[in-house]
Amino acid sequence: MYWEPEKETMDRGDLEQLQLERLQATLSRVYRNVPFYRQKFDEFGVEPDDFRSLNDLRKLPFTTKEDLRNSYPYGMFAVPLREVVRIHASSGTTGTSTVAGYTKNDIKTWSNLVARILTAGGVTKDDVIQIAFGYGLFTGGFGLHYGAERVGASVIPTSSGNTARQVKIMQDFKTTALICTPSYALLLADAISEMGINVNSLSLRYGLFGAEPWSEGMRTEIQDRLKITATDNYGLSEVIGPGVAGECLERQGLHISEDHFLVEVVNPDTLEPIRLGETGEMVITSLTKEAFPVIRYRTRDLARLITEPCPCGRKFMKMSRVMGRSDDMLIIKGVNVFPSQIEAVLFAIEGTEPHYQIIVDRKGALDDVTVLVEASETIFFDEMKKQNKLITLIKKNLASELGISVNVKLVEKKTLERTEGKAKRVIDLRKL
Repeated sequence: MYWEPEKETMDRGDLEQLQLERLQATLSRVYRNVPFYRQKFDEFGVEPDDFRSLNDLRKLPFTTKEDLRNSYPYGMFAVPLREVVRIHASSGTTGTSTVAGYTKNDIKTWSNLVARILTAGGVTKDDVIQIAFGYGLFTGGFGLHYGAERVGASVIPTSSGNTARQVKIMQDFKTTALICTPSYALLLADAISEMGINVNSLSLRYGLFGAEPWSEGMRTEIQDRLKITATDNYGLSEVIGPGVAGECLERQGLHISEDHFLVEVVNPDTLEPIRLGETGEMVITSLTKEAFPVIRYRTRDLARLITEPCPCGRKFMKMSRVMGRSDDMLIIKGVNVFPSQIEAVLFAIEGTEPHYQIIVDRKGALDDVTVLVEASETIFFDEMKKQNKLITLIKKNLASELGISVNVKLVEKKTLERTEGKAKRVIDLRKL
């Protein structure tokens, strides 16, 4: 039933003592080895030895994604590069990624944490797991791969794309567990239907999904169409990747690996702590990472903590499904997209006006993005050939910057609504 029962069922008092000891060790590590944190500690007049309780963490400032970008590529590493055996990176919003490093011990920890989530989701060493996440700088593919191997399951690293082949492999290799984004799971369901395959003839039993927002309605559809039990998992590359939290088969919240991560929930406007159980922005401190520890990292993800005991017997606190963002980031096809990225591309193209709107919808199983762009009068009323040339250029530049393709539609000047306050750049029509 458990991957690490002696840890996942720890008494709360013992857990908090372990967290404090690991927090003190982490603070000493970053103060000694990371100039950014040493400077921040000194600015706030605190030293690692000052921390006597978990509540003392509030004495420290937050770490933001911008801080990580400003330290690109290795400025936040707490070990020499010779001790780093793996480097991953997130997609950058303006060309600069956030870079994560792992020591050998970090990889072992990461594998164990993902193994916990897979086990909680029903996976055992007898399963055949098909991982349809991209393998590369994105943490999802490799993180889940190593965790699956740690469980002892048979792993098929199909990576993403080539849907028809994914279905054939699912058939021929008798896949029992599918790992991908929930939207791709629905695309696979479409393909299975279009190929005339009876889903009941497949060996699928479990699906473990993440990397993008999804709803209970979407879970129900995936389960009905693929005849599986679907669970949600949560992670982010800046913290470790997948492995931060995941659902058990009770599916009453995502169990947080509290022995490795200290989670706070704050008001995103005031940055003050909020009452337990209220929705706010999750702030995570890593407790065991060696190469790339983070202190009070603002995830920008909105969720709430769940304290009710779980029938599965695990005692770690749970988090709700992520309910939104405290910034303007969108997650499209598993890729982080900021309106500022689109804005930067449009501003660099002659013939466009500084007014645009992003329409996000879901066509079938996949996200569909259309960028409405106000064109200058000379372009809009020019011959169709010039308009098409401009659309092609915008689409090409956006695909290069975002890493995904989007639709582009030119609209007449002053077509998009103007407001005195903050412009409404995004209209999200997805029912997430």
